[in-house]
Amino acid sequence: MGVPFKTIVAYVDGSEDALSAIMYAILLAQQNDAKLIAASVVNTKALNELVHAGIFVDVERNQYQKELQDDTDRYLRHAQRLAAQKHVEVEAVKLEGTVHAEVTKLLKERGADLLVIGGVTQIRSRREELASETDRMMRTSPCPVLVVKDDEDVWQAFDSMR
Repeated sequence: MGVPFKTIVAYVDGSEDALSAIMYAILLAQQNDAKLIAASVVNTKALNELVHAGIFVDVERNQYQKELQDDTDRYLRHAQRLAAQKHVEVEAVKLEGTVHAEVTKLLKERGADLLVIGGVTQIRSRREELASETDRMMRTSPCPVLVVKDDEDVWQAFDSMR
């Protein structure tokens, strides 16, 4: 049997759960000598919906989109710093569009063997479930999905990595 994972994609969005996910993905990439891709998406769909609903006007939309772009860049730089600490190479990929659709497209294009995501948030209603991008990523992924939940254990494992 060969290496179980050759290409691992970790989704990062700035949340603490996503931080645990990238740390776990770094650990997996190191153990499996796998290619690691950190992906983050500027959610332009949500932004367009805010404009359409009249919450933002175009000027505000442009400013908010720039802030989202800057945040995404920061998340990816942080993922790269974490990987560098553990001598793991990571490719940072910044996408724009609908989160689940862009991540699914990336997984297919790169032939990913595994998607690593942070813990799924508590869903309080059916509407939230339908709108959950994390849930949609799990449902539409063409490869297995690993949901990282135990933050403390992940942090300890990451800290003990060489």
